[in-house]
Formats: sequence, C-alpha cells, structure tokens
Amino acid sequence: MFSIYILTYNEELDIAACIESAMLSDDIIVVDSCSSDRTVEIASRYPIRVVQHAFESHGRQRTWMLESIPPKHEWVYILEADERMTPELFAECEQAIQQSDYIGYYVAERVMFMNRWIRYSTQYPRYQMRLFRHGQVWFTDYGHTEREVCHGATSFLKSTYPHYTCSKGLSRWIEKHNRYSTDEATETLHQIEQGTVNWRALFFGKSEVERRRALKDLSLRLPARPLIRFFYMYFLLGGFLDGRAGLAWCTLQAFYEYLILLKVWEMKHLPVTTLDTQSSVSQTNTQTDATSINFS
Repeated sequence: MFSIYILTYNEELDIAACIESAMLSDDIIVVDSCSSDRTVEIASRYPIRVVQHAFESHGRQRTWMLESIPPKHEWVYILEADERMTPELFAECEQAIQQSDYIGYYVAERVMFMNRWIRYSTQYPRYQMRLFRHGQVWFTDYGHTEREVCHGATSFLKSTYPHYTCSKGLSRWIEKHNRYSTDEATETLHQIEQGTVNWRALFFGKSEVERRRALKDLSLRLPARPLIRFFYMYFLLGGFLDGRAGLAWCTLQAFYEYLILLKVWEMKHLPVTTLDTQSSVSQTNTQTDATSINFS
C-alpha cells in the first residue's frame, strides 16, 4: 500500500471525483492552499486527512507537504484534483513499490480536452514524477511549475492517468495561464541570461524527461516561438490528428507562448516599481491549478 497526497485550490467541482478515484488507498491526504470555495467542506466528508497551508509556489508547497505531513506508508503518490487515479495505475504502483531497485517512478498523463484525449498535440507520453519513496524525492521551482530532485535511480510506469485540464471551463484556464505566463517570463529571462542548452541530453538523453527539458531550454532561445510551437505541435507532433480539439489546443498553447513573450518584453522595459507590483500580485494569486502542457 502507498499514501496519496492530493493538492487543491478552489477545486469544488473536481475534488469529490478525485478523492473517490483514490479511495483504493487507505491513506489519502488533501493538502489545500486555503481555498475560498467548498473544497475543504467536500473533502472533509470523506475518511481522509485534510490540511491547509498557504501557497507560496509549486515547489515549496510540495516540499512543505512532504516535510510537514508524515504519510502512513513508505511510498507516496502525488495527485492533483483535476487528475484521476485508475485501478490499472494503482495496481501497477502496488507492484512497483515491491521492488527495491528504484526510489521513484514517472507516470505519463493523458490530457483530456473538449471531451476527448489529446493524443498527439501533447508530447504523449509526457512523464511526471508521481510515485516515490518518501524522503528520497524533493521539488524545486521552475517557471510556473516545479522540477523534482531525486536521490537515487528512477524508472517509468506503463499505466497512465487522465488529466482533465479544462474541467472548470475555458475562463478558468485563461485566468490561470495569465498567471503562469508571468512566472514563465521570469524563468525565460533567467535561463537566457544564466542558463545553457544541454545539447547532449537533447539528442542523446536517456529518457523522455531529459530530452524534453533540454528542448525546453532550447525553445526559450528561438525566435517566433508562438509560431514555431504551433507548427511543432500541430504538424510535427500530429496535432491535426486530434481533430477540432487538437486545433483548439494548439492555438491556445501558441497564444500562451505569445503571452509569455509579451511579458518578457514588459519585464525588460517597464519601470522597476511596476515590475515589483506585478510580481507581488502574481505571487499572491498563483495557486496549485492544473498544469499547462509545455516543454518543462
């Protein structure tokens, strides 16, 4: 058996279905970022632990969670409210933790948008660190999201999980990606000024995770990023095979990329006082919503 952490913020529409999908575990912990809706009320109806902690950033929230809320079991799984645990994935997780060769496992998501699986436009299989031995994996901030730091060998699971990335409506998606673009613009400037491209990992990386991160660093340096991203997703990845939903998804991601570039320009040219105010607002509003599909 393994414990399941569920990260939430204003997830009253998703939290019940998420918890019920995770009830195969006997230790579920909802870590809420001080929601203003009925998330905590709904979660409290279930025989689980519910803990609230003010949100600072994705990496810090996960680190605080792992340090401050001891799980019942040695192994833990991180689930977000707009994702679901499946019986097949749960069974594979149980089987994986019986092996002692690895300290963590990456799991691929299936992005669900406009009532269908976006198979081609989303770099599938796109892996995230989700199942790991408690105390052996930590998280740091990167752009609007986080990256894991693993103290040991890792591997990959075959089963996947559905991610209902727009389950709360397009308006919520646009709102959160407006916030995310500020963090991504900050990370873009930092990487261009101080980062490098790992060319070896880009072409010869041992895993999808290594290659994708190198591609992310390269993409930050390319001109006309919104157009390149649309072409890459829609034509090279085969997004056109995802039908109408694929076209909409690729267009939204190109728009998101353009928004990041506009905010990079703002950060370079606006007065420092304006930037400080903008940064403060972003830090106040950023919460643990569903992640966007990008190269990170």
